Amino acid sequence: MLTKKGKYGLKALVHLSRLPPDRLAFVNDIAVANNIPKKFLDTILGELRNAGFVQSRKGKEGGYRLARPASEIRIGHVVRVLDGPLAPIPCASHTQYQSCDDCDEATCQVRHMMMEVRQAIANVLDNRSLAAMRDADNDDFPANLSVGL
Repeated sequence: MLTKKGKYGLKALVHLSRLPPDRLAFVNDIAVANNIPKKFLDTILGELRNAGFVQSRKGKEGGYRLARPASEIRIGHVVRVLDGPLAPIPCASHTQYQSCDDCDEATCQVRHMMMEVRQAIANVLDNRSLAAMRDADNDDFPANLSVGL
């Protein structure tokens, strides 16, 4: 499940992606516009800066901006940086695999199903750019998927 940290990080990146490339945004402006606690956003933006998604400048004319074009930022990479592996269980992870103590991985139906789930999530998030997320119309969401969410 996407944590608040992941959700807020994505919201902040979408906010920054709407700015002209040479413009910086203050943390407080991002926080207020997206209903994100400022102190939490400071931490998130620090992680996004360390991962190379955003740049910052201190001082009166300071703030944050994207470090590269929104079309080059993949949502899957952002989620992994902020929330860790996409897999619902450790033995299905590609990036932080851990074996289970309670099952035979070769025959475990739960693991095999969760590997399929992980792959489906990765297929969506790794093939969607920040620009595509920003520009998507809310009515682009397939109607049959919105039932039961």
